[in-house]
Amino acid sequence: MHLPWPGSRIGLSILLLAGCLVAGCGRQESTPESRPTAAAKKSKPRRTLPRDDGPKRTRNQSSPAAAQVDSPSPIDPVEPVAEEAAQAVPPRSALPVRIPGLHEALHAVPLDEERIQAHGIRRLSGKHLTLYTDLPAQPAIDQLPSIFDAAIPQWAAYFEVPVAATAEWHIIGRLMKDKTRFQKAGLLPESLPPFGHGFNYGDHLWVYDQETDYYRRHLLLHEGTHGFMQKFLGGSGPAWYREGMAELLATHRWVNGKLQMKYSPRDRKETPGWGRIKIIKDEVAAGRGVMLSKVLRFPPTAHRQVQPYAWCWAATTFFENHPRYQQRFHQLKTEAVEVGDLFSDRFYQRLKDDWPAIRDQWQWFVLNMEYGFDVKREAIDPRPVMPLGEQAVEVEIVADRGWQSTGLELAAGSQVKIVASGRYQVAADPDPWWCEANGITIHYYRGRPLGALMAAVNGPNTTGLTRLAGLQVIGVTGSVTTAQGGVLFLRINESGAGLSDNKGTCRVSIKLTDGN
Repeated sequence: MHLPWPGSRIGLSILLLAGCLVAGCGRQESTPESRPTAAAKKSKPRRTLPRDDGPKRTRNQSSPAAAQVDSPSPIDPVEPVAEEAAQAVPPRSALPVRIPGLHEALHAVPLDEERIQAHGIRRLSGKHLTLYTDLPAQPAIDQLPSIFDAAIPQWAAYFEVPVAATAEWHIIGRLMKDKTRFQKAGLLPESLPPFGHGFNYGDHLWVYDQETDYYRRHLLLHEGTHGFMQKFLGGSGPAWYREGMAELLATHRWVNGKLQMKYSPRDRKETPGWGRIKIIKDEVAAGRGVMLSKVLRFPPTAHRQVQPYAWCWAATTFFENHPRYQQRFHQLKTEAVEVGDLFSDRFYQRLKDDWPAIRDQWQWFVLNMEYGFDVKREAIDPRPVMPLGEQAVEVEIVADRGWQSTGLELAAGSQVKIVASGRYQVAADPDPWWCEANGITIHYYRGRPLGALMAAVNGPNTTGLTRLAGLQVIGVTGSVTTAQGGVLFLRINESGAGLSDNKGTCRVSIKLTDGN
């Protein structure tokens, strides 16, 4: 949970405050000063994000690849506004929010160190973090200030903040096992809203102890990210960006005294207690997947549950690692002061020409979510499209990438014959595994031979499940009949986490047939 540094007047209503209390991490959206006037509301441009009708769940879904990505209920689409119209409206300032009584409780009197020690609370000091804790001395606890210090240059590098500007920044943290001790020691004010795991308020943070060393560090870095963004960016954006960035950067690797933030875990054993990938897999399997446009519309109250943290992590991970969208995603760093709809609307306007492709690739990402999923290698490169004529066309499919467009448009009701040749590598450990287009039958992925050539016919659609999920195995030779027109896509059958050690290409011949 996060609230920015206080500084506005104390007229914040209790109802608004209660609306953002969440189980984990969140913040209030606006202050009375930042709310639009009645006149401003009349002239405000309409929300530009598309409102997808998620595909409906079908019966007999037996595998994650066949699961539907649902939106809870149909929503009428909203007509996008022009980019110029959206940018013409000045951003709503993310004025700091003061929680009644909390600012005064934190600054009225200095901390009483004797009183704190009397309640069995230790003080751990680092350059940028003073941490009070009632946990006994052990390396996993005592090294937390040094880990926080190691995060500073990585936050600065990511957000393009000069390291020198962070030299004097200091935050006071509380790591609590027994919260009553902290209440009695004056470290947990009564005016602090209730929270589930962690809370940030300006240059102060609170974290409850966790069952695993990893997740304890994760929460500290999560709340620290909130504090850093608020301090040096002037804000942290709306809910999906604020919590997504905290999750993205706090997901880390700590080995031999070295901290690596923004880490993509390859195995659940690397991140015990975190569970974001499991949440998404479970939600998709239950037919509760979330369309990307819905994630970008999460309200501040969404994070009362843990699931939105997983979806926000997935959204920022997708954009951060996708080579076509990363640069536009990075522009948001300079706009973090904006907490309203315009933040996401501007982002969508920059992406709207690519939105059908984004929609498809997001669905493929979450339908096939797993540790080590390589967004970059799964990214689909656009190709010019032309109708498939009477002559056979040959294309080359590389083994270390996901779906690849052939650039061939097939008319509805047409049938094509596909013939593949060549050998390629689908694994390197302990020895190289070579295969042909029929795949390796001693190892299966998603019920199909590893390395087998697969095909799907996809076209731009604004509702329903991506047609990339309607794949079929081709092997050395096979045919595709198109019920709907679209572009032919090919790939080898491989996990999105297993593409990096693949090598070689598959040569494919594609020819229209008469169905005989």
